[in-house]
Amino acid sequence: MCFVFASLVVVGCKVDEKVSYDILLKNGNVIDLETGTIAVQNVLITDGKILKLLPPEDLTTVSAMQTIDATDQFILPGFWDNHVHFRGGDSVIEANKDFLTLFMANGITTVRDAGGDLTTSVMEWKASIASGALLGPTIYTSGPKIDGPNSTWAGSLEVSDITDIEIALDSLESIPVDFIKLYDSRITGEHYLNTLKAAEKRNLISSGHMPFTVTLDETIDAGVDAVEHLYYIMKGCSANEKEITERLAKKEIGFWDAMPLLMESYADTTAQKTFTKLKTNAIYVVPTLHIGEILSYLDEVNHENDPYLSFMDDGIVATYNGRVQRALNASEQQTKDRKALQRFFGELAKSLHDSGVGLLAGSDSGAFNSYTYPGISLHEELAQMVRLGISPLEALKTSAYNGARFLKKDSDYGNIAAGKIADIVILKGNPLQDISQTQNISMVIKQGKAWEQKVLNDKLEALRNNTK
Repeated sequence: MCFVFASLVVVGCKVDEKVSYDILLKNGNVIDLETGTIAVQNVLITDGKILKLLPPEDLTTVSAMQTIDATDQFILPGFWDNHVHFRGGDSVIEANKDFLTLFMANGITTVRDAGGDLTTSVMEWKASIASGALLGPTIYTSGPKIDGPNSTWAGSLEVSDITDIEIALDSLESIPVDFIKLYDSRITGEHYLNTLKAAEKRNLISSGHMPFTVTLDETIDAGVDAVEHLYYIMKGCSANEKEITERLAKKEIGFWDAMPLLMESYADTTAQKTFTKLKTNAIYVVPTLHIGEILSYLDEVNHENDPYLSFMDDGIVATYNGRVQRALNASEQQTKDRKALQRFFGELAKSLHDSGVGLLAGSDSGAFNSYTYPGISLHEELAQMVRLGISPLEALKTSAYNGARFLKKDSDYGNIAAGKIADIVILKGNPLQDISQTQNISMVIKQGKAWEQKVLNDKLEALRNNTK
């Protein structure tokens, strides 16, 4: 109760003081990626974290150093690209560093670096980004890949016995990496499975390719956490997987020889068992559909006028030539088979999703992966999923929502909620109605700072002028 005296002194009234925040996103349409609901809310941010969400009318006790009117715009977590590469040797370190701008300008606030030969630089960028000294996405990295002797990719840790496996894992933990990535160019099936088992004992998150000399069941049982690309999932859906694996082990056929055999022997009953096992073991699959589309049609599509090609350093573009020449020199049958395989992979990705297997959106962008450009390729990956019949909401989940869950970072990332890190993208249109709206960016928020798209586009233009 208030007591008012003639002197107009008020005694006993509690006056609410306004609480100040760093950033107020006012009246935006907040998309809940878990439920797909959209609600007009005010998002309150301090020290780079979402502290509170309030309904539109409830701002009487709120003040902010920066108020951003998000009316009629759509707020969701910054995008995650769950498969990128920083690589190519010392001559393209700066060119790889430029990718950070491409990611940010496309609303990608987190990337999962799936192995390369620039680990020292990547760790420096990672630390600088975390401190706010460098603009770029949060980087989760595997460091060097694990493979066998004389491996395909420079910088790989080569294992040829149990001792090598333990030394490799010791080395990766000392970096420290965020997960381990296995590659299949030279590693034996035995050492591959033993590496996964050793990583499992250390509670390390693992992902990778799979030697065709082992079965998908063996890989799952050994403890893999994510499978990169769909070749290996297709193998596990073949009614003849064991027979084809034996032929591969005897070197009667090679990797590409096995593709049509596996596709022809796809069996729905086998596939459903495989999908159930993947789901039961919470194993994620990274389809990388967009790069498959690009590489399958290199013989038909001229990329000389790609808008994003002008952002690529000449050193990066030079690495594209190997895949381009292989495509142009392929036989007519090989070209036909590659395109059929890409169509099959689209159907397989949809089947995985429909069966409840978690997918991760990843572009596979970086040096050597021709015309698969950092930043924009993630949006193409999401659009590809929607074209297959996956809903825009479910496609969006494969980015930040599933990415955070896979790396066990979902307490900090993956949705717009109190307590989460404020990595946010604000869109001008509703991506749940039209997935292309993921490219219609108004603003990106990272490290407690709001970046208008115009400012990020200016950084892109500066990058275009510096690449040649």
